[in-house]
Amino acid sequence: MKLSGLTALITGAGSGLGEAVARHLASQGVRCGLVDLNDEGVNRVAADIDAQDIDTAAVTADVTDPDAVKSAVKIIEDTLGPIRIVVNCAGIAPGAKLVGRDGAHDLDLFRKTIDINLVGAFNVMRLAAERMVQYDEIDGERGVIINTASIAAWEGQIGQAAYAASKGGVASLTLPLSRELARSAIRVMAIAPGIMETPMIAGMSDKVKDALVEKSLHPKRLGQPEEFAGLVAHICENAFLNGSTIRLDGAVRLS
Repeated sequence: MKLSGLTALITGAGSGLGEAVARHLASQGVRCGLVDLNDEGVNRVAADIDAQDIDTAAVTADVTDPDAVKSAVKIIEDTLGPIRIVVNCAGIAPGAKLVGRDGAHDLDLFRKTIDINLVGAFNVMRLAAERMVQYDEIDGERGVIINTASIAAWEGQIGQAAYAASKGGVASLTLPLSRELARSAIRVMAIAPGIMETPMIAGMSDKVKDALVEKSLHPKRLGQPEEFAGLVAHICENAFLNGSTIRLDGAVRLS
Protein backbone atom coordinates (compact mmCIF):
# COMPACT_ATOMS: atom_id res chain seq x y z
CA MET A 1 0.00 0.00 0.00
CA LYS A 2 1.15 3.52 -0.68
CA LEU A 3 1.37 5.22 2.70
CA SER A 4 0.25 8.76 1.96
CA GLY A 5 -3.35 9.37 2.97
CA LEU A 6 -3.77 6.17 4.99
CA THR A 7 -4.76 5.98 8.66
CA ALA A 8 -2.74 4.09 11.28
CA LEU A 9 -3.52 2.98 14.81
CA ILE A 10 -0.31 2.84 16.87
CA THR A 11 -0.19 1.62 20.46
CA GLY A 12 2.56 2.62 22.85
CA ALA A 13 2.76 5.81 20.80
CA GLY A 14 3.69 8.05 23.73
CA SER A 15 7.35 6.98 23.81
CA GLY A 16 10.00 4.62 22.47
CA LEU A 17 9.29 2.51 19.41
CA GLY A 18 5.65 3.58 19.15
CA GLU A 19 6.59 7.25 19.15
CA ALA A 20 9.22 6.66 16.45
CA VAL A 21 6.68 4.79 14.31
CA ALA A 22 4.13 7.59 14.69
CA ARG A 23 6.63 10.29 13.74
CA HIS A 24 7.97 8.35 10.75
CA LEU A 25 4.59 7.35 9.35
CA ALA A 26 3.36 10.92 9.79
CA SER A 27 6.36 12.13 7.78
CA GLN A 28 5.11 9.87 4.97
CA GLY A 29 1.65 11.45 5.03
CA VAL A 30 -0.09 8.89 7.25
CA ARG A 31 -2.85 10.10 9.57
CA CYS A 32 -1.93 8.72 12.97
CA GLY A 33 -4.22 7.47 15.71
CA LEU A 34 -2.03 7.40 18.81
CA VAL A 35 -2.94 5.15 21.74
CA ASP A 36 -1.09 5.04 25.04
CA LEU A 37 -1.80 4.76 28.75
CA ASN A 38 0.58 7.69 29.24
CA ASP A 39 -1.68 10.70 28.70
CA GLU A 40 1.13 13.24 28.78
CA GLY A 41 3.31 11.33 26.34
CA VAL A 42 0.65 10.55 23.75
CA ASN A 43 -0.60 14.15 23.70
CA ARG A 44 2.96 15.49 23.38
CA VAL A 45 3.62 13.32 20.33
CA ALA A 46 0.23 14.22 18.83
CA ALA A 47 0.92 17.95 19.28
CA ASP A 48 4.30 17.64 17.54
CA ILE A 49 2.76 15.79 14.59
CA ASP A 50 -0.19 18.19 14.38
CA ALA A 51 2.32 21.02 14.04
CA GLN A 52 3.44 19.37 10.78
CA ASP A 53 -0.11 19.63 9.39
CA ILE A 54 -0.72 15.87 9.68
CA ASP A 55 -4.02 14.91 11.28
CA THR A 56 -3.82 12.89 14.48
CA ALA A 57 -6.09 11.53 17.18
CA ALA A 58 -4.61 10.98 20.64
CA VAL A 59 -6.40 8.46 22.83
CA THR A 60 -5.46 7.55 26.40
CA ALA A 61 -6.36 3.88 26.77
CA ASP A 62 -5.27 0.61 28.35
CA VAL A 63 -4.72 -1.96 25.60
CA THR A 64 -5.98 -4.73 27.88
CA ASP A 65 -9.37 -3.05 28.34
CA PRO A 66 -11.84 -4.22 25.63
CA ASP A 67 -14.17 -1.24 26.04
CA ALA A 68 -11.31 1.28 26.01
CA VAL A 69 -9.81 -0.20 22.85
CA LYS A 70 -13.18 -0.43 21.10
CA SER A 71 -13.70 3.24 21.93
CA ALA A 72 -10.21 4.11 20.66
CA VAL A 73 -10.85 2.32 17.37
CA LYS A 74 -14.11 4.23 16.92
CA ILE A 75 -12.56 7.59 17.77
CA ILE A 76 -9.70 7.07 15.33
CA GLU A 77 -11.98 5.78 12.59
CA ASP A 78 -14.48 8.62 13.02
CA THR A 79 -11.75 11.27 13.18
CA LEU A 80 -9.22 10.04 10.63
CA GLY A 81 -10.97 7.47 8.45
CA PRO A 82 -10.63 3.71 7.91
CA ILE A 83 -7.74 2.17 9.86
CA ARG A 84 -5.49 0.50 7.28
CA ILE A 85 -2.39 0.08 9.46
CA VAL A 86 -2.18 -1.31 13.01
CA VAL A 87 1.15 -1.25 14.85
CA ASN A 88 1.28 -2.74 18.34
CA CYS A 89 4.18 -1.31 20.35
CA ALA A 90 2.69 -1.13 23.85
CA GLY A 91 4.59 -3.34 26.27
CA ILE A 92 6.54 -3.77 29.48
CA ALA A 93 9.76 -5.66 30.27
CA PRO A 94 10.04 -6.43 33.98
CA GLY A 95 12.92 -8.52 35.22
CA ALA A 96 12.39 -11.26 37.80
CA LYS A 97 13.84 -14.70 38.45
CA LEU A 98 11.68 -17.77 38.93
CA VAL A 99 13.20 -18.04 42.40
CA GLY A 100 14.87 -14.85 43.59
CA ARG A 101 16.12 -13.38 46.84
CA ASP A 102 12.57 -12.75 47.97
CA GLY A 103 11.28 -16.16 46.98
CA ALA A 104 9.18 -17.34 44.04
CA HIS A 105 8.42 -15.15 41.02
CA ASP A 106 5.46 -12.87 41.70
CA LEU A 107 2.58 -14.51 39.85
CA ASP A 108 0.72 -11.22 39.43
CA LEU A 109 3.78 -9.73 37.70
CA PHE A 110 3.87 -12.67 35.30
CA ARG A 111 0.15 -12.27 34.57
CA LYS A 112 0.52 -8.51 34.08
CA THR A 113 3.34 -8.99 31.57
CA ILE A 114 1.38 -11.54 29.55
CA ASP A 115 -1.74 -9.40 29.81
CA ILE A 116 -0.15 -6.24 28.42
CA ASN A 117 2.32 -7.66 25.91
CA LEU A 118 0.28 -10.55 24.50
CA VAL A 119 -3.38 -10.22 25.47
CA GLY A 120 -3.25 -6.45 24.91
CA ALA A 121 -1.83 -6.86 21.41
CA PHE A 122 -4.45 -9.50 20.61
CA ASN A 123 -7.20 -7.25 21.96
CA VAL A 124 -6.16 -4.42 19.66
CA MET A 125 -5.82 -6.77 16.68
CA ARG A 126 -9.23 -8.37 17.07
CA LEU A 127 -11.11 -5.09 17.44
CA ALA A 128 -9.22 -3.29 14.67
CA ALA A 129 -9.53 -6.27 12.32
CA GLU A 130 -13.26 -6.44 12.99
CA ARG A 131 -13.53 -3.05 11.30
CA MET A 132 -10.78 -3.58 8.73
CA VAL A 133 -12.44 -6.61 7.10
CA GLN A 134 -15.38 -4.36 6.17
CA TYR A 135 -13.34 -1.83 4.20
CA ASP A 136 -12.96 -1.74 0.44
CA GLU A 137 -9.61 -2.92 -0.91
CA ILE A 138 -6.87 -0.52 -1.94
CA ASP A 139 -4.37 -1.95 -4.43
CA GLY A 140 -5.58 -5.44 -3.56
CA GLU A 141 -5.28 -4.96 0.21
CA ARG A 142 -7.51 -3.94 3.08
CA GLY A 143 -4.75 -3.40 5.59
CA VAL A 144 -1.73 -4.64 7.50
CA ILE A 145 -1.15 -5.48 11.17
CA ILE A 146 2.37 -5.31 12.59
CA ASN A 147 3.18 -6.56 16.08
CA THR A 148 6.28 -6.10 18.21
CA ALA A 149 7.88 -9.36 19.30
CA SER A 150 11.47 -9.53 20.60
CA ILE A 151 14.60 -11.61 20.18
CA ALA A 152 13.83 -12.67 23.77
CA ALA A 153 11.17 -14.92 22.24
CA TRP A 154 14.06 -17.25 21.28
CA GLU A 155 16.95 -16.04 23.44
CA GLY A 156 15.40 -14.87 26.67
CA GLN A 157 17.96 -14.29 29.39
CA ILE A 158 17.80 -15.12 33.09
CA GLY A 159 15.09 -12.97 34.64
CA GLN A 160 13.17 -12.62 31.37
CA ALA A 161 10.78 -15.56 31.75
CA ALA A 162 7.61 -13.45 31.69
CA TYR A 163 8.83 -11.13 28.93
CA ALA A 164 10.14 -13.97 26.76
CA ALA A 165 6.91 -15.93 27.16
CA SER A 166 4.82 -12.92 26.16
CA LYS A 167 6.93 -12.12 23.10
CA GLY A 168 7.06 -15.77 22.09
CA GLY A 169 3.28 -15.65 22.07
CA VAL A 170 3.30 -12.54 19.87
CA ALA A 171 5.59 -14.24 17.36
CA SER A 172 3.44 -17.37 17.38
CA LEU A 173 0.29 -15.38 16.59
CA THR A 174 1.71 -14.14 13.31
CA LEU A 175 1.24 -17.13 11.00
CA PRO A 176 -2.20 -18.36 12.15
CA LEU A 177 -3.64 -14.85 11.98
CA SER A 178 -2.09 -14.16 8.57
CA ARG A 179 -3.66 -17.41 7.34
CA GLU A 180 -7.05 -16.45 8.75
CA LEU A 181 -7.04 -12.87 7.47
CA ALA A 182 -5.66 -13.69 4.02
CA ARG A 183 -9.19 -14.18 2.71
CA SER A 184 -9.86 -10.57 3.70
CA ALA A 185 -6.66 -9.30 2.04
CA ILE A 186 -5.14 -8.31 5.39
CA ARG A 187 -1.49 -9.08 6.13
CA VAL A 188 -0.03 -9.83 9.59
CA MET A 189 3.66 -9.37 10.38
CA ALA A 190 5.85 -9.07 13.45
CA ILE A 191 9.20 -7.43 14.13
CA ALA A 192 11.56 -8.85 16.76
CA PRO A 193 13.85 -6.02 17.83
CA GLY A 194 17.18 -6.64 19.49
CA ILE A 195 18.66 -4.23 22.03
CA MET A 196 17.04 -0.92 21.11
CA GLU A 197 17.81 2.52 22.53
CA THR A 198 14.42 3.13 24.15
CA PRO A 199 13.18 4.18 27.60
CA MET A 200 12.82 0.46 28.37
CA ILE A 201 16.60 0.12 28.78
CA ALA A 202 17.31 3.71 29.81
CA GLY A 203 17.71 2.65 33.43
CA MET A 204 20.51 0.18 32.67
CA SER A 205 24.05 1.07 33.68
CA ASP A 206 26.61 1.88 31.00
CA LYS A 207 28.43 -1.33 31.95
CA VAL A 208 25.35 -3.45 31.20
CA LYS A 209 24.64 -1.57 27.97
CA ASP A 210 28.25 -1.96 26.81
CA ALA A 211 28.10 -5.70 27.51
CA LEU A 212 24.95 -6.01 25.40
CA VAL A 213 26.41 -3.94 22.56
CA GLU A 214 29.50 -6.16 22.55
CA LYS A 215 27.30 -9.15 21.66
CA SER A 216 26.18 -7.47 18.42
CA LEU A 217 28.16 -8.55 15.37
CA HIS A 218 27.68 -5.42 13.30
CA PRO A 219 27.04 -2.61 13.85
CA LYS A 220 28.28 -2.59 17.44
CA ARG A 221 25.71 -0.24 18.92
CA LEU A 222 22.16 -0.16 20.18
CA GLY A 223 19.39 -0.24 17.60
CA GLN A 224 17.64 3.04 16.92
CA PRO A 225 13.84 3.47 17.15
CA GLU A 226 13.96 5.16 13.75
CA GLU A 227 15.30 1.93 12.24
CA PHE A 228 12.35 0.05 13.67
CA ALA A 229 9.99 2.70 12.29
CA GLY A 230 11.60 2.48 8.85
CA LEU A 231 11.02 -1.27 8.79
CA VAL A 232 7.37 -0.76 9.76
CA ALA A 233 6.94 1.58 6.79
CA HIS A 234 8.63 -0.90 4.43
CA ILE A 235 6.37 -3.73 5.60
CA CYS A 236 3.33 -1.57 4.92
CA GLU A 237 4.51 -0.83 1.39
CA ASN A 238 5.80 -4.31 0.49
CA ALA A 239 2.71 -6.43 -0.14
CA PHE A 240 4.70 -9.67 -0.34
CA LEU A 241 5.71 -9.51 3.32
CA ASN A 242 3.21 -11.61 5.24
CA GLY A 243 3.07 -14.20 8.00
CA SER A 244 6.65 -13.74 9.22
CA THR A 245 8.63 -12.30 12.11
CA ILE A 246 11.64 -10.22 11.07
CA ARG A 247 14.59 -9.92 13.44
CA LEU A 248 15.99 -6.39 13.67
CA ASP A 249 19.01 -6.93 15.87
CA GLY A 250 22.45 -6.39 14.31
CA ALA A 251 22.89 -10.19 14.40
CA VAL A 252 23.11 -10.12 18.20
CA ARG A 253 22.81 -13.48 19.95
CA LEU A 254 22.15 -13.27 23.67
CA SER A 255 23.79 -15.72 26.03
